[in-house]
Amino acid sequence: MSKPLRSRMERIGESANATTLELFFDLVFVFALTQVTALMAETPTWHGLLRGTLLLAVIWWPWIGYSWLSNLVKADEGTARVAMLVAMAAMFLLALAIPEAFDDLPGELDGPLVFAFCYLLVRVVHLWLFWIAAEDDEGLRAQLLRFLPSVVGGTMLLAIASQTSGVTQTALWGAAVVADYGGTYLSGTKGWRLNSAKHFAERYGLIIIIALGESIVAIGVGVTHLPISWPIVVAAVLGLTIAGSLWWSYFDTHVLLCERALTQAEGDERVRMGRSAFTYLHLPLLIGIVMLALGLKKVLGYVGGEKGHTLADPLYGPPLWAMYGGVSLFMFGYAAVAWRCMRNLKVQRVVLGVVLLVLVPLVSYMPALGSLGVLTLLLTGLIGYEWVKYQELRGAIRHAAHE
Repeated sequence: MSKPLRSRMERIGESANATTLELFFDLVFVFALTQVTALMAETPTWHGLLRGTLLLAVIWWPWIGYSWLSNLVKADEGTARVAMLVAMAAMFLLALAIPEAFDDLPGELDGPLVFAFCYLLVRVVHLWLFWIAAEDDEGLRAQLLRFLPSVVGGTMLLAIASQTSGVTQTALWGAAVVADYGGTYLSGTKGWRLNSAKHFAERYGLIIIIALGESIVAIGVGVTHLPISWPIVVAAVLGLTIAGSLWWSYFDTHVLLCERALTQAEGDERVRMGRSAFTYLHLPLLIGIVMLALGLKKVLGYVGGEKGHTLADPLYGPPLWAMYGGVSLFMFGYAAVAWRCMRNLKVQRVVLGVVLLVLVPLVSYMPALGSLGVLTLLLTGLIGYEWVKYQELRGAIRHAAHE
């Protein structure tokens, strides 16, 4: 006799690591990020940036749902494995529909409606699997019921938005994000479970790596159709240095301290920290990286002579704000996560975030390569300052993490 459906899933322990299936799932997510960057690059206007931000917020929410689910049961065991693969298929189709998420292109299917339907399918599979995984945990099942209205509200608003256009459509997308994020927040944390702080922190660290990888892809994609030249080489190295600086700023000690804080927290406090510091406050980090990728892509096109641009042409307007503002948003998000987890105010990060915003009007008169160089100099300067100032503390934190 076969086992009941609920017995085919295995709970994870405190020392669990991310599974290969979760990493496979993330590959679909990185494709979605690439699609969003390409969409914003086609229409680099303020409205285009707003729509790109809304897209990132929408696709982030299903991903975080599965990060919580896979912290309860192993993603690659039994029923969870099949459900994750189904969700991956839906997420991949959703990513394919991103170029038509707002404006339908001539063809057989309605692009915005396909996007909304795939989003619904990803959410339904998540809720169904979570309900089964809850088994006899009445607290978790009660929380899922409190969570349900936000899912219904968000998906319904996206479906309605698919049949509209222009400002009305953008407003409905904004309302869908508010319904999902606000409804989840108002439903509380009482019944959620966070079994492994190590696994949870690792999942979010991996998604930051994936986003940074997307920024590197943007560097390459921006010049694939252009002949290689010294300006392209210099811009590519500077772009890679910026991505490396963001990696350093997050993974050198920050992620270790956040994981430690999450491990030390217990019960509902661990759940609240996971929700605020990771589920909500990692979204600005992700948006910042994708906006940076958009700026890098534009700079590479400029220095490569795309569309008649020359080395003397400045990067200005939304693409410049995306590049500098994206890194600024990353710094603010980083500082917010550090404050929530460790009650440690990262003054230098906040200061850099403000400085970057102040500099935008000034560097808008510089050649695109020059504005990229200034950004690189500021980021490497921050890394160098922290490396010298906190050298002994860094060593203690990193060595303690490996003991």
